[in-house]
Amino acid sequence: NEKTIISASPDSHVRIWDIGEETCKHTLRIHDGPVTGLSLHPTGDYMLSCSADQHWGFSDIGTGKLLCKVADQSVSHGLTCCQFHPDGLIFGTGTSDSLVKIWDFKEQKSAANFPGHSGPISAIAFSENGYYLATSADDEVVKLWDLRKLRNFKTISLDDKYTVRGLTFDNSGHYLAVAGPDVRVYQISKQCDLVVTWDAHTQDSTDVRFGPDVNYVASVSNDRTLKFYAAN
Repeated sequence: NEKTIISASPDSHVRIWDIGEETCKHTLRIHDGPVTGLSLHPTGDYMLSCSADQHWGFSDIGTGKLLCKVADQSVSHGLTCCQFHPDGLIFGTGTSDSLVKIWDFKEQKSAANFPGHSGPISAIAFSENGYYLATSADDEVVKLWDLRKLRNFKTISLDDKYTVRGLTFDNSGHYLAVAGPDVRVYQISKQCDLVVTWDAHTQDSTDVRFGPDVNYVASVSNDRTLKFYAAN
């Protein structure tokens, strides 16, 4: 629904906004700690949230009702990010103790764990074809995982002190964009070559997205700007 915006904040609330009416339709107190991640279900009717309170929640956007809330008993500090898989049947979470977990939504149980990072997980992203998962943490690398074989098939080393804030695949799954001190795009292959780097922001980029048909790339930053880049 292009008339709805969902926001989350450290005050433990998730808010659902109506753009046309410029009002907050629902305020959800799902968590008991800062909300660290949001993800829209592929149907567009539901959302996933996660928090430093070690729980993830699943809510109805239309009614603003919490449908279920599940604790991740395996983490000591909290969840740092979350993302639905394109099929809507599984999703991933990142933890503050370096672990990426894949959850079976119907069973509400962890289905797979992906260790290997050091530091809190900062971002996760599924490819649109559902085959790949990209993950990052405070360890200056991006890891690529094959979900069909449940293994890490490539680790991309980044610059010293490079902190990843956001990850996203294009619709084909052939390119991965990374947001951090700059904005960069890698081609997903055996070498995972760096295709382009943009250094237009004056502070760290906090997220990045591909436009329709990869005709542009957009990024936002702590410098309070939104920038667009030609993707040709």
